[in-house]
Amino acid sequence: MLEILETPLKLSLPIGQHPHCLLAQIPDHLVRGDQGYVVPRPEEQWARVRSVLDLVTEGNGGFRKLHFLVFPEGCLPLAHLDDMLGAIERQIQASSVTMFGLEHVPLSTFRALLLRFRGDNARALELVEQDLESGSDPAMPVNLSCVVVREYDGNVRVFLQAKGHPFHGEEYLDKSHDLYRGKIVHHFRGTSSFNFMVLICLDYLYRDLFSSNIRHIVDHANQIYFRTRQGLDALFVIQANPKPEHRAYREVLSGFYGEYLEDTPGVRDTVTVFGNCSDESHIEGGEGHGAYGVSSAVIGPRHNLVKVSLSEFSTNDFDGAPLCRLRFGTATRLYYFNLPLHHELDPRSSRLPLKVHGIYCPRPDGGWRKISGDEMVQGAGVGA
Repeated sequence: MLEILETPLKLSLPIGQHPHCLLAQIPDHLVRGDQGYVVPRPEEQWARVRSVLDLVTEGNGGFRKLHFLVFPEGCLPLAHLDDMLGAIERQIQASSVTMFGLEHVPLSTFRALLLRFRGDNARALELVEQDLESGSDPAMPVNLSCVVVREYDGNVRVFLQAKGHPFHGEEYLDKSHDLYRGKIVHHFRGTSSFNFMVLICLDYLYRDLFSSNIRHIVDHANQIYFRTRQGLDALFVIQANPKPEHRAYREVLSGFYGEYLEDTPGVRDTVTVFGNCSDESHIEGGEGHGAYGVSSAVIGPRHNLVKVSLSEFSTNDFDGAPLCRLRFGTATRLYYFNLPLHHELDPRSSRLPLKVHGIYCPRPDGGWRKISGDEMVQGAGVGA
């Protein structure tokens, strides 16, 4: 299972106010390369990612309150990592977190990235060097995510994390198809007592005969709660997932929020945010496996969400699970919403803990346009 690292941050979020999240459900285009899956048209993909950062910079629509910016798994070409980091440093406000996935890179390249940002990745670097010394192939592909934190003093920190779940390439006899298995995940703890974690897609589901990642996270969050009376506030899962509503997600979410066998105060108020790529995505070899999209935000049953069904989003309990889910559509969209406060801070049954502040669709010129409430009600620009 993934090793959980306690990682303090100088991240000051407003106490007693909702943090805000912008979820970019944009297309992924990935093809098989010599080392895993790569972006075939990097300039086009970078322009798409940059357009989201430009929208945030414009400041229209209340993005000055933005705290978390979420991109999907595998969305950024490695060639534009420095462009991305530079844009975040110039354009994204302090006390904010940006998370995104990169195309696959060789293990040797991953090690070089860890060396470059070794101040925030010492443990990951140590484990990679141990693997290389024990005979791991330097050309083995790595599926990695990047969490960029702009602290309240303007300092930028870069955390790299490799996916730990087995890869479908391991079903081939050819060893070169295997994916490097990451071993760590950060438990980020801000100075304003906001705690969060970031997982890559199927790491959320992974289990073996002895344990599971999510069980490990629940136990860890409980221990933190018993020691500090602070729970895990948010769990972000970045995806490139053609089966976002597979029953396995419902089962894990039910166990996470259900408290069927024991109290789990460490995750009782956790919001789980699934950020997927849109239905315009194309991943070579993934044809016919399902539909992308359906990003969502999930909270426990102590919260209350009124039943809503509009063209761009709806609310439900995921077929009777002990949770409340804000379910988005499949189209290319930007979703701007707030994360809930702890239930005890405002226990009114009439209070709505999750609110959608804006939904944006792409313009022909490459920019973004906010969808009006009338359009959602009338069904214009439906995202199934």
